[in-house]
Amino acid sequence: MIVGCPREIKAQENRVGLTAPGAAQLVRRGVKVIVETGAGAGADYLDEEYRDAGAEIVDTAAEVFERADLIVKVKEPQPQEIAMLRSGQTLFTYLHLAADKKLTEDLVATGATAIAYETVKVGHRLPLLEPMSEVAGRMSVMVGAYFLAKHSGGRGTLLGGVPGVLPGRVTILGGGTCGTNAAKVATGVGADTTILEVSSERMTWLDTAMPAARTLYSSESALMEILPRTDLLIGAVLVPGARAPKLVTREMLRSMRNGTVLVDIAVDQGGCVETTHPTTHEDPVIVEEGVIHYCVANMPGAYARTSTQALTSVTLPYVQYLATEGLHGACHRHPELIGGINCQDGRLTCREVADAHGLDWTEPEC
Repeated sequence: MIVGCPREIKAQENRVGLTAPGAAQLVRRGVKVIVETGAGAGADYLDEEYRDAGAEIVDTAAEVFERADLIVKVKEPQPQEIAMLRSGQTLFTYLHLAADKKLTEDLVATGATAIAYETVKVGHRLPLLEPMSEVAGRMSVMVGAYFLAKHSGGRGTLLGGVPGVLPGRVTILGGGTCGTNAAKVATGVGADTTILEVSSERMTWLDTAMPAARTLYSSESALMEILPRTDLLIGAVLVPGARAPKLVTREMLRSMRNGTVLVDIAVDQGGCVETTHPTTHEDPVIVEEGVIHYCVANMPGAYARTSTQALTSVTLPYVQYLATEGLHGACHRHPELIGGINCQDGRLTCREVADAHGLDWTEPEC
């Protein structure tokens, strides 16, 4: 099987689906690797490093898609990439199809097998999503603090406060990987931090692991009570493969003060706030109801090298099995990959995506 790694073309996306050391590991196992020129530049991996690793550098994405059996990417395929996918080909990347019906239908129509990193599940864990959730969670407090500054349009609140002045208040929706990492940074800078969660088991764990943060059972009444006192609201709710629930309505958002900030990490899955709209690193914020919204759909792309290394450390073993044993062999060895198959041979194969769009679906064949 030939593994192909194209350059990411989504706006301001600097990550790459395969590092040079990763390419070398595949080559050592007899796998042919082709990489589009410049694919790793945003993450500081040069073409020469891929050549030294034994990969072949090609001039265009079209050549990668034409020759490769397995396409390894970071973000969902863009329209020009969809046009190059074909039946019998396997795509391994983040898809987030529940937020985009047209992408879903277009991807299914290619006949390709598409495996989504974010729906590969081991027990209660999402091992291929966790590294990016860790990056996005930690980053959410950093960007939120920046946009709270007066010169950035915020109300001028320093999250950590100073002696004699109370710290800013951070409210985090969801106590999973994203929320936990956001809380680590928020409590680390001294912010008054509350995590809203529905799982009593998770709240017990958070209470023990993060004594500097408070937990609160997530409900509409709890949100209505805490939002008027919140300086930074972080949306970190995830339902694997499905559209994120809208926990905060526009009316509820109006209770927040002007110049406060929302960072909706769940934007890839449609966002957990009604007023969320995807933004980019180039134009990262919008203002709705006086609240600054940071809703960048590829947040970890801002720290491309760290994010690439974290992502590929968990995806590379699966790439290796897919490349050396094929889809059926890899799924037999790692059954969790079956849950990652979102479409196959012209069929939608993910229940959560189908439910989000009102489409038919069938079980994947593996």
